[in-house]
Amino acid sequence: MPSPSPSPSPPSSPSPAPSSSPVLPLLGRGVVAGGTAGLAAGLFSLLLAEPLMDRAIRAEEKRSAGEHARGAQHHEELFTRSTQHAGLVIAAVVAGLAVGVLFAVAYALAHRRDPHAAPWPRALAFAGAAFVAVSLLPGLRYPANPPGVGDSGTVGERQTLWLASVAIGVLGMILVRQVYVHLSARAVPVRQIAAALTGVAVLAVLFLLPDNPDPVPVDAELLWDFRVLSIASHALLWAVLAAVFGGLGLRAVRDGAARGGTAGAKAAGVSSRRGATPTAPPP
Repeated sequence: MPSPSPSPSPPSSPSPAPSSSPVLPLLGRGVVAGGTAGLAAGLFSLLLAEPLMDRAIRAEEKRSAGEHARGAQHHEELFTRSTQHAGLVIAAVVAGLAVGVLFAVAYALAHRRDPHAAPWPRALAFAGAAFVAVSLLPGLRYPANPPGVGDSGTVGERQTLWLASVAIGVLGMILVRQVYVHLSARAVPVRQIAAALTGVAVLAVLFLLPDNPDPVPVDAELLWDFRVLSIASHALLWAVLAAVFGGLGLRAVRDGAARGGTAGAKAAGVSSRRGATPTAPPP
C-alpha cells in the first residue's frame, strides 16, 4: 500500500530584515535640500538684493571719498563686483549645504523618537521653527545692514551679539516646544496661548542684549528695503529646504511601500502584475 504523500507545507514567510539606520539617507536628503535651498537663496539675493547693495556701496564710496579728501586713509577693493556676485552665490550654496546637514541631524534625532510621523508635515514644522529661531528672532534684534556699515574694530563684538541672539532663539524654540508638550493634557487653546506667551518672553529676553554698537548712516528707505529682502532670502532658504527635504521623504516612503508590497506578494506566491492569477505554492 503506497504511503500517503506528505501534505504541502505553507511557504514560510521571510523574516523581516533589520531596519537600517536612517541617518545616512537623511544626510543625503539634507545635502540635496540644503544645496538647492542655498542656490535659490543666492540667486534671489543676486537678482534682488545686490542692486540695493550696489547703491549702498556707492553711498559708502562717497563717504570714503569725503574722508579721503580730509586726509583719512582709503582702502581699495580687493575683488571686483562681478567676483563678489559670483562669491555670493557660491557662499550661499556652501551655507545651504551646512544648514541642510544640521537640519538632517536634528530630523534624525526626532525620527528616532517617532519613526512613524509623516515626513512632509514634520519637515515643514522643523523648517518653520528653524526660521523663527535662527533667522527671524535674531533678525528682529539685530537687523541686517548693507555692506560698509560698521566699524572694523567692533566686528568681534557684533558677531558675539549675533551668536548670542541665535542661541537664545534656538533655546527659546525648544522651550516653546517643551511647554506645548508638557500641557498636552490641557485644551488646545490653553496650549497655544501658553506657547505664544513663551515666545513673547523669549523675544523680550532677546531685547535685553546690548544694542548694535555702530551707527547706521544709510538712507532709511534703502535700509528698510535691504532688511526686508534679507529676511525674505532667509525665508526662501528655509521654505525650499523644507519642500525638497519633505518631498524626498515622501518619495522614500512610497518607494519603501512599493518594495514591501512586492516582497509580500513574492512571499505569498502572488505575481506582482495587476490581474495575474496567484500561483499555487510548490508541493
